[in-house]
Amino acid sequence: MDSIVRKPKIATVWLGGCSGCHMSFLDLDERLIELASKTEICYSPVIDIKEFPRVDFALVEGAVANEDHLHEIHHIRERCRVLIAFGDCAVTSNVTGMRNLFPLQDLMRQVYKDEASPSAGIPSGGVVPKLLERVRPLHEVVHVDHFLPGCPPSADAIWNLLMEVIAGNPPNEPRRFG
Repeated sequence: MDSIVRKPKIATVWLGGCSGCHMSFLDLDERLIELASKTEICYSPVIDIKEFPRVDFALVEGAVANEDHLHEIHHIRERCRVLIAFGDCAVTSNVTGMRNLFPLQDLMRQVYKDEASPSAGIPSGGVVPKLLERVRPLHEVVHVDHFLPGCPPSADAIWNLLMEVIAGNPPNEPRRFG
């Protein structure tokens, strides 16, 4: 009787960023079919699943910019074996972190009051998630197993990382791919 080999479960997540990393992931083109034959992609912005499942690997795009992201990244870390900071926003906070150059209250006043219509106001009461005082890269919030820099990382860099991780060959120490 043949034994059934369980495919590793993979998730991709989008926090505070532009979605460019996920566009680069889609640039795997035909390799997505090969990836699907080797893994089970069970959570992603392009899959309509609301609850984050237990997974073997999670590629997390974007920085931690608000309270929802903070809660989500802790939940993801608890439910994945290997967490990969996916792209420069996740690795360094990059473009998302540019708001760190300004005091948050000054920025909110400028955007929502000074530059908006006279009736606009600063969002409150759950309209939008509460912004953190400072945007943070993933490794400042949770343990990150591997880093895949790039804005966005190339499809080839994504592929190479995934093939190493799936094969069980990544180094024990955190490593930058790309």
